Amino acid sequence: MTSLLRAEGLTKRYGPVTAVDGLTLDVPRGLVGLVGANGAGKTTLFRLLLGLTRPTEGPVEVCGRPVAADPVGARSRLGYMPEHDCLPLDQTAADVVASLGELSGLPARAARQRASEVLDLVGLDEARFRAVGGFSTGMRQRVKLAQAIVADPELALLDEPTAGLDPTGREEMLTLVARLAGFGISVVLATHLLDDVASVCDYVVMLDGGRLVMAGPTESLLERTGNLTVEVGESAPALGEALAARGLAVTADGLLGVVDVEVGDGALDAALDSIRDVLTELDLPLHRLSTRSASLDDAFLSPGFRRDGSVRGLPGNGATA
Repeated sequence: MTSLLRAEGLTKRYGPVTAVDGLTLDVPRGLVGLVGANGAGKTTLFRLLLGLTRPTEGPVEVCGRPVAADPVGARSRLGYMPEHDCLPLDQTAADVVASLGELSGLPARAARQRASEVLDLVGLDEARFRAVGGFSTGMRQRVKLAQAIVADPELALLDEPTAGLDPTGREEMLTLVARLAGFGISVVLATHLLDDVASVCDYVVMLDGGRLVMAGPTESLLERTGNLTVEVGESAPALGEALAARGLAVTADGLLGVVDVEVGDGALDAALDSIRDVLTELDLPLHRLSTRSASLDDAFLSPGFRRDGSVRGLPGNGATA
């Protein structure tokens, strides 16, 4: 099966500003999180994938199709949910979704039928004949999701789908996004909310300043950034100092009597050996030893993630896990 997205040295400059910088990716199909702060290059990458702007350098493929050579063909396989409020407020949800289905190539009757089906899927069946202007923010987000999938795309590009939603609305939207995989639709979910990605995505791509920070399975990232907590009572400062001398990244809390040890990719056994050896050398008591998997927020803010586009213990820009 072809990759979902593939890019090699993909770069986009706007005058002196580099929005996407040398991006090399090979992303599998499924639910993919595209993570980065505002200005990280997420929306620019979407525009490149949609063929709405041409790259300054480097090729990019979507669902096996080169975008530069066949932008219309590549775009025909995509659905797109924009971030900003862009719906015509005087039209009904059914009219909006059906019209965009026709623009995607569906016959009028099929577009109307599909609009009814996807509006039912997103929970707007009873509201489909109401004007969008009377909808809440959450309802408008659902209409945007419905129009993105009305033509049954291979890939749906969702730009900040939970923006402006309260916690209940966020949870409901993410549940809808997760269901798309069951219909054979892959998703790239662009967001700056790392918890959204952790809850629904099985693959994550992190951008910072237009450069690739990392790309890999979500579980692999969390395992890579786990911590060990060692409880030794009042001896915590001495243990922390000895472990730091062995090159481990540690934080010692003398009041709580614990030492947190950051564990890099594939370094768990070595870290455990060092802890054992230091405890023996210093003749320290061990009250408790436990592991903690980091959240994606911990991962992104971890010292292991460098802002030069590489990850400690991993290859640099362009790496895939």
